[in-house]
Amino acid sequence: MAYALLGFFVVLVIAHWVLIWKASPYWRWYQIVPVVLTMILAVVFVYPTAGALKSRQAWHKIKEDLEAQIEQVRREQQELRYGDPNDPLADDGLLPLAQKLSILGTEAGRRWRNLQLVQQNIAGNGTVVLEEPAGDGGLGGDPAAGQPANTVPLIPQDLVVYGFAEAVDPNLQATVPTDYLGEFRVQSSTPTQVTIVPTGPLLSEQQEMIRNGEAGSWSIYEMLPLDGHLPFVAEGSTPDSNNVFGRIDEDLIRRVMGDRVDEATLAEYLEDGRRSQPDDPPLSRWVKVKFTKKHSIMVDSPDQRSALDGGYFDGSGRAVDSRLQQGDDGVVTFDKDDELILKEEAAAQLFDEGVATLVDTYYLRPMNDYRFVLRRIRLRLAELQQRTTELQFEQDVLQRAVDATVQMLTANQTDKLKLEQDLQQTEVERKALEQYNESLDQRVSDTKQRILTLYRSNQDLESQLEVIHDSITREVDSMTASASETPSTESL
Repeated sequence: MAYALLGFFVVLVIAHWVLIWKASPYWRWYQIVPVVLTMILAVVFVYPTAGALKSRQAWHKIKEDLEAQIEQVRREQQELRYGDPNDPLADDGLLPLAQKLSILGTEAGRRWRNLQLVQQNIAGNGTVVLEEPAGDGGLGGDPAAGQPANTVPLIPQDLVVYGFAEAVDPNLQATVPTDYLGEFRVQSSTPTQVTIVPTGPLLSEQQEMIRNGEAGSWSIYEMLPLDGHLPFVAEGSTPDSNNVFGRIDEDLIRRVMGDRVDEATLAEYLEDGRRSQPDDPPLSRWVKVKFTKKHSIMVDSPDQRSALDGGYFDGSGRAVDSRLQQGDDGVVTFDKDDELILKEEAAAQLFDEGVATLVDTYYLRPMNDYRFVLRRIRLRLAELQQRTTELQFEQDVLQRAVDATVQMLTANQTDKLKLEQDLQQTEVERKALEQYNESLDQRVSDTKQRILTLYRSNQDLESQLEVIHDSITREVDSMTASASETPSTESL
């Protein structure tokens, strides 16, 4: 190609000189000189022009490559910021993740992570001393030369906080909160160390974890995280007409809750977001509506306060925490055909105003306010502990009564055995007495018979004696009479 171009330039120069030679009889010198100079300059500058064109071509290619790279970077940046809209299974972008992180930050308040347990005296005055690792976030260790020492307390004093034990998650390769350790109050705080005390009696499991050193790394939260629906949705699942959140991850729920909940509570989490049924509790019935015209709703309360001073919302459901407020005029505007899920009472108001129509009803489990749930559980446990003490006392009393009864039964059993032995002996004696009585009766009967016989014999003898007596009497009388009639020999 280069030789062909060179040949073309040679032919062009020859043709130019031929034309000048042919035109020389008719041209003047001032006409020929410019043409010759023009030709010479054209030949001289053809190489710089070619180099410039080649360089331009190279730079143009670089420009196209850079433009393609810029477009690719813009697409990647767009995907990083907002995610891939063409792939529903792709991860969320930076802005959605930042929004979720902001929501979590709003719910949890301030957080202090990776605090190491230095000292604990749970069995005594209940104090726990935590320390921030040196060099963590540039807050530990000696201050740099020329920099003033940090005098800000690590955690504000007298602040009520919530402690969690941390452990390394094998999937994330990072420490995450695992076990709840209780509610504490900051007793004292320095830039690197904080001393906390429980606001109430800790559970035996919590005390055991702290005493045994199982809770070596702590996370401190200003507020307890709020309950939510989305944390239990399976990864990659998308909302549909059957479930407003998507498929619930049953394995995750069972793994997190384990065997510590009953089947009724487990069913509430597994059925979260499904279509509503007639027997669902009223507090769990939510309605999906579709706006038929443009409509605005005031979502910000005129009152403003911190969530720690009375919650996130006022009595009408409007946000009072500045971190949750819409801002500006506090109004959210919905266009026609926009869909929204809200409670039945609010949906009924929209239906009455004629700005929305019913799409479907769904079951959404009521959220747990862990601040009150944990306190209620703690009070319930204290009540159960008191009741356990009372029942233990009653059990001891009953046990003593049972022991006394057993002893009495044992003594009665001994007495019974003795009485049975006495009864047997008495029975033997009774039989002996009966036999003796029978023998006596026989002897008495025999004696009576003998007496009767003797009596009769005596009567016979008496009769005989009377006869003999009468006979003797008669003989005596007879002899007395004879003697009176006959003189005595002595008298003679």
